[in-house]
Amino acid sequence: MKLITRIAASAAIMVGLSGPALAERENPEELYFGILSTESSSAQREKWGPFLEAMEASLGMPVKPFFAADYAGVIEGMRFDKVDVVWYGNKSAMVAVDRAGAEIFAQTTEATGDRGYWSVMVTHKDSGLTYEDVMACNKDLNFGIGDPNSTSGFLVPSTFVFAKEGVNPKDCFKTLRNANHETNLISVATKQVDAAVASSTGMYSRLKNAKPELFAELKEIWRSPLIASDPMAWRPELDESIKSKIIYFFMTYGRQGTDEEVAKARENLAMIDMGPFIPSSNAQLWPFYEMDQIRQRMSIEGDDTYSDDERTAKILEINTKIEEIRAAAAARPRK
Repeated sequence: MKLITRIAASAAIMVGLSGPALAERENPEELYFGILSTESSSAQREKWGPFLEAMEASLGMPVKPFFAADYAGVIEGMRFDKVDVVWYGNKSAMVAVDRAGAEIFAQTTEATGDRGYWSVMVTHKDSGLTYEDVMACNKDLNFGIGDPNSTSGFLVPSTFVFAKEGVNPKDCFKTLRNANHETNLISVATKQVDAAVASSTGMYSRLKNAKPELFAELKEIWRSPLIASDPMAWRPELDESIKSKIIYFFMTYGRQGTDEEVAKARENLAMIDMGPFIPSSNAQLWPFYEMDQIRQRMSIEGDDTYSDDERTAKILEINTKIEEIRAAAAARPRK
């Protein structure tokens, strides 16, 4: 949809919303916090509970969790006003910005203090498989890849593994399964698949702490460049007074208060594999928009189904988009 059409459609929606309906979108009586279920909902509820309770106390209004089985769930949840604040990955945030008008306001940090993480490819420790063995594309291995809206589970390995090697994963393996990080890691550990990609946090923090006996069965055979930590985003329609309370909570949590309060907040953040938050905006996504275009270009360059003229035209189109992204990033830098 062209930009002017999207703007017109948004305007039509807003005209149709008046009185109580619009007021409810701007000033809800309670907030719903969208969380991707990287583990079971019960485990996630236990881990996120203390953080959400602290947020509720700071905002002075109920804050309820909204658990989704995949990224599409939280994206569509925001699009249809089912969630107000969401923990996204960078790839899913790109989709949420485009489809739901999401506005990034904060970036997570790792519990270790790092401002990023990695995509990793793993095999069973006893398999003897190397990266070269997996990428031989002999169609004799079962492979686990992430949710299509996952950054470390899909976008990054698609760019730095499959597009770089000039292969389509659907043509490489006996079976190709899409799943979340935990499922992919467990599937390798229990020999249901031969290799898989997942986030380094999912492997070296969540799985290692929750199921150390399964973590011990894994071997890392590939690691991506550093990926910027996840963004937090809110619905654009929220009233500015609510947004101000949200940003105040996120920027002060784990930083301000008594020594005991700060220590407790840091403990609560560590439970969800995070450290204190830092300010951010949609500009955080520029590198990932460019990465997505580079992935497409690399895929086309290695695709023999295109004629030379078709390939040249498509690559030119992508190069133009990359220049537009770089120009936009320069006009509104991340820092």
